[in-house]
Amino acid sequence: MYYAVGMRLPNASGHVVVDADDALAAALKAKADCPEAMITYVRRQNRRGDKRHPAKRLTAHSRLATN
Repeated sequence: MYYAVGMRLPNASGHVVVDADDALAAALKAKADCPEAMITYVRRQNRRGDKRHPAKRLTAHSRLATN
């Protein structure tokens, strides 16, 4: 299942999509990739809404500030 994780950094905000078993695991994966970010929300991916506002997939080298 895919989850959208909203994050806030000092100079940017946005969201990433994370493949995880539940919302807590998704938030922990996002926090591990970008420890300086503040997690603002976690929700299941909304396919219709997320097509209009696409997010980056969380990878080992992705950073929210590059959005």
